[in-house]
Amino acid sequence: MSNIHKIKAAPNNGDWAVEAHGLVKTFGDNRAVDGVNLNVRAGTIYGVLGPNGAGKTTTIRMLATLLKADAGSAQIFGHDVAKESQIVRQLIGVTGQYASVDESLSATENLVIFSRLLGLGRGESRRKAAELLEEFGLTEAAKRPLKNFSGGMRRRLDLAASLIAQPPLIFLDEPTTGLDPRTRNQMWDTIRRLVKMGSTVLLTTQYLQEADELADRIAVIDRGRVVAEGTANELKNSIGTSSLQLSIKNLEDMNDARQIVERVLKVRSTVALGIGRINAPMADADIVTDLLVALRESGIQLAEMSVQKPTLDEVFLTITGHGATGNSSEESNEIIHTKEAGA
Repeated sequence: MSNIHKIKAAPNNGDWAVEAHGLVKTFGDNRAVDGVNLNVRAGTIYGVLGPNGAGKTTTIRMLATLLKADAGSAQIFGHDVAKESQIVRQLIGVTGQYASVDESLSATENLVIFSRLLGLGRGESRRKAAELLEEFGLTEAAKRPLKNFSGGMRRRLDLAASLIAQPPLIFLDEPTTGLDPRTRNQMWDTIRRLVKMGSTVLLTTQYLQEADELADRIAVIDRGRVVAEGTANELKNSIGTSSLQLSIKNLEDMNDARQIVERVLKVRSTVALGIGRINAPMADADIVTDLLVALRESGIQLAEMSVQKPTLDEVFLTITGHGATGNSSEESNEIIHTKEAGA
């Protein structure tokens, strides 16, 4: 039996699946990765959020032994990426933005070929292919040539292929890029199931909602550097408090309502007079009850009330000065050089 099948679970290395310190990668004059530090806890989904060209893919390629770092170090479940690359490769699965499969073959044939290359026997390869096709909802299309697959089906097959060896750590490099919302949600469900089954997922994305929905922790990366790190709520709270929005039924009550809001919350508010809405920052959600009592005692009726936290989009804009989906000026250099390095 191949060594790759002897490793069914992550080795015992405490809590960390990934430990990276000061990773640097330079392509000519472009410092694509500039001192990246990452610590990914085993059994979690860790999101690396940033725009095209931020250095996400280059970081993944270094962690996956596909690129050699110019400086810094990284360990996967305690194994040094540079010194123990063969062991590291047995512990990981890598899925990119495009399905790495043969379009002239069927889904079953592709998975059987991948399984045979990884050392599985003929019968075991076919059994594994059938299991994965069922898991990813591709059984009905198992015999269909891949040239007739949709983008979402190709992406699911690519992810299935990366799981043949049951790796404890899975790198997903923008796995839902270009997918429609329904297929993207299906991929999210699959990723959640992988973690429930014991895998650790390191996910790169430029979709703010994707990071918010999936990741237990998020590293915001921009121009090759990690500029913020934490849970989604920690990142949102780092740029300010939540905001309270009140819509008043009777516009003639606006002034009285605003005075009450400012007195109870002890803040300055803003008013949208035309639609009868008051906006105010709110650090303590418990005070909302006191505010509602005060408004009721004054006979002021509300049409609507909501409390909104800052969004990840606002976090990214505040931290970096631009949106997460904007293109970096370094984008073309990073893409060209990473392809050349991996050729």
